[in-house]
Amino acid sequence: MKQILRQDYLNTLIGLKDKNLIKMLTGVRRCGKSTVMRMFCDYLKTQDVQDSQIVFMNFEDFENHRWLDDLDGLYYHILNQLDLSKPNYVFLDEVQNVTEFERLVDGLYVKPNIDVYVTGSNAYLLSSELGTLLTGRYYTIHILPFSFKEYLLTQADISRTDLLFTKYMQNGGLPGAIELPEANIRAYVKGVIENIIQKDVLVRHNWQNQEYFNKTTAFLFDAIGSTISPKKITNTLQSSGVKISHNTIGNYLDALTECYLFYKVKRFDVKDRQLLMTQEKYYSVDLGFKRFFLGEKASLDLGHNLENIVYLELIRRGNEVHIGKAKDTEVDFVVNTPQNDREYYQVAWSTKEESVWEREIRPFELIKDYNKRTLLTMDIEPESSYKGIQKTNVIDWLLKD
Repeated sequence: MKQILRQDYLNTLIGLKDKNLIKMLTGVRRCGKSTVMRMFCDYLKTQDVQDSQIVFMNFEDFENHRWLDDLDGLYYHILNQLDLSKPNYVFLDEVQNVTEFERLVDGLYVKPNIDVYVTGSNAYLLSSELGTLLTGRYYTIHILPFSFKEYLLTQADISRTDLLFTKYMQNGGLPGAIELPEANIRAYVKGVIENIIQKDVLVRHNWQNQEYFNKTTAFLFDAIGSTISPKKITNTLQSSGVKISHNTIGNYLDALTECYLFYKVKRFDVKDRQLLMTQEKYYSVDLGFKRFFLGEKASLDLGHNLENIVYLELIRRGNEVHIGKAKDTEVDFVVNTPQNDREYYQVAWSTKEESVWEREIRPFELIKDYNKRTLLTMDIEPESSYKGIQKTNVIDWLLKD
């Protein structure tokens, strides 16, 4: 597969170059964090930065394992490769594997002429001592798997975007899976998810019962697009004979968001303009994982799968996203844009049936402000407007700049 230039992420890094900030690239395993960093290294070399000014270390490479428990040795190993009279660029990939990595990052950051870039596959990178130690001194860039627009760049023939979108919904956007034959994708996703569960969840939390954790994970995939609570999951699993506590489920949910496998989205009361503390939704970072846990059943829930893709695209574009409550109805997404505007989105596979159309526009009609309202569907028809509600084909929307 040809390398896909992830220009938005690269532009962000270029804009932050030589700024007095630690640049942190976060995201689920195998989403492309290392590739984005290497793209930036290639960019640096076009700007007359020499190889001698760059140190790139991946702490999942076997050759670097000797440094994982030797903080002082690693620190001086890096410094000894640099000429501090010139600008230098240090890249630490999967740095959370290093014991007391916070001290390493801080030690390099305070040195003159060292620009520090780190990646990590779990939120521990920011929830650890590093978040306290370096408050106000780091900038987070969250990397996601390929968008549909990026996915199309990997395809030789894009004349049938509708068929390619179906394939994208089924297999997801993990860069490593896209180049594989269909028969091998499931095995690849299996390896990625097992790596996440082992390294970022079970080992990190010292949990032994993987069976119960997997049951909770499968429940969450099956409930994408539905409001849930730890109590609801507990009751459902207990009714099937699983003896598990409410607190354990809560810990599992925290772990699933910490490793970026899921994103928790809170509810926002549009009328009272406040966040609600119950009945959140969870969306997956990649629908390929859903197919692994639920099999062919995963492809049947078209509406909620489409909703998941829209959610990822909204956060990919830099928005702050909540689910909405408008009186007794639900707005799929209440969005605060980077320009500090508010927008509302409804997502439905089709609104050809009058009852579905009425159900989808009713929440919009109950909202009393005049902010932008968009209805996204798979219906093949020209973009239209009804009472200020813009109806748009979701594939066209995904491909817009």
